[in-house]
Amino acid sequence: MKVEIWSDVVCPWCYIGKRRFESALRRFAHRDDVEVIWRSFELDPSAPALREGDAAERLAAKYGMSRQQAVDNQNRLTQMAAQEGLDFHFETARSGNTFNAHRILHLAEAFGVQGEAKERLLRAYFTEAEAIGDIETLVRLSAEVGIPEADARALLASDAYAEQVRDDEREAAELGINGVPFFVIDSRYGVSGAQSPDVLLKALEEAWADAHPARVLTRVGGGASDVTCTDETCAI
Repeated sequence: MKVEIWSDVVCPWCYIGKRRFESALRRFAHRDDVEVIWRSFELDPSAPALREGDAAERLAAKYGMSRQQAVDNQNRLTQMAAQEGLDFHFETARSGNTFNAHRILHLAEAFGVQGEAKERLLRAYFTEAEAIGDIETLVRLSAEVGIPEADARALLASDAYAEQVRDDEREAAELGINGVPFFVIDSRYGVSGAQSPDVLLKALEEAWADAHPARVLTRVGGGASDVTCTDETCAI
């Protein structure tokens, strides 16, 4: 079984969704037969390498709320993340362009460490205040999961895997994906949002058992719009 997950490394719901999917996968009887592939999705392709300024102010401006309301929203999301064992620090997160991070994830797949690289980049951004759009930061983080520094530098100095990132994004558009995380199971089932482990487990079980043509469960469990990111502002 193949599970493709479209997400971004600066997407809080993507990190929460990753943990919930991992919880579901641990309970799935056929978990050893599941291949997980991380697909590229940029919440803000126009972002600079490092975005300066106050994250809460940008969030407030985006949604027409006060800065305190934005902070309160971030705090609620931080508390929700903590329930999944995650330690979010929006107040220190260093937002920026994620295109190179997605290229690194494609390189990581070639080295057989894509899952490890995805986790490392998410933790670096949400917990450790790493500048996710910085070249030297990406090289260092890549090395920590087993990608040789020379290979990471060579990739980032070229346009390697750029087309693969764009292919992922084109496929997302063709599938109608406009928010992440989005899970596609065996090209048959689609689950939108950081749904509960129970919902994700049900999708895995049904996809395993069902040999019929595709049917997309975009709102399994309801409330998908509340657990996805549709642009970069939800991630800062």
